[in-house]
Amino acid sequence: MEIPRPEFRPDPDADRAAMEAMQDDIAATAVFEDVIDVDPAAVDVGSRASADGDADADADSVQGTLDVGRTDRPLVAGVDQAFLDGRVVSVIVVLRGREVVERAHAVSPQRFPYVPGLLSFREGGPILDAFEALETVPDLVVFDGSGRIHYRQAGLATHMGVALDLPAVGVAKNLLCGRPVAPTDELAAGERIAVGADGDVTAPEGTVIGYAVQTRQFDSSYRINPVYVSPGHRLSAETAADVVDRCRGGYKLPEPTRIADAYADEVKSDAG
Repeated sequence: MEIPRPEFRPDPDADRAAMEAMQDDIAATAVFEDVIDVDPAAVDVGSRASADGDADADADSVQGTLDVGRTDRPLVAGVDQAFLDGRVVSVIVVLRGREVVERAHAVSPQRFPYVPGLLSFREGGPILDAFEALETVPDLVVFDGSGRIHYRQAGLATHMGVALDLPAVGVAKNLLCGRPVAPTDELAAGERIAVGADGDVTAPEGTVIGYAVQTRQFDSSYRINPVYVSPGHRLSAETAADVVDRCRGGYKLPEPTRIADAYADEVKSDAG
């Protein structure tokens, strides 16, 4: 697919001031409300029954068996990456329900180090390389990284969502900034806690910029931490959390990024 807004392609050679200025422009361009051409409630990528039940449940055992031939569900893309000898492996897996519709990848040079708050300048260009190899245009994209939960409201999912002009969700394993409105360490699977902007975020203090979402939990003393979900573009925080809830499977990661993660390992092995 073509990149609708190539002016937002990250420039890893820019200085920090220019990168942060671009993030300000991206945050100003991003739409943190629902502007989506499909019904988010029709997303059904995960297997939430298994997420709430047996710890050994395997979503792959049902993937592709319940949804083959159906065309009434949105196309949901999961994006993930792996790193190999100065190269970035970027992959996209497009799902309709639990059926894999298309996979695409790109192997790009790594041109920028990891810097907190500037992740999209390390990973964004390679992700766009993979989207340029994709034939399908997804209805919604789930990224392994933050969206609005970001110092300048312009995390990886926001940057990519704006560049692609697609509804986007960010799912991060750790909280970059913001403050949960209640404790998050005793949540059951399916529960969520709002994350409000604090003094580290450019949004007005208290603005709900995302949610801690408990995607998986054990009925034992071992506890799984929630993931941190935030809108990237063309979605509200509430709808972003709803989408991730509908992508819950038998694991902590939502199914789109979990399946993409497995594909990234496969491509990395082949590329090595």
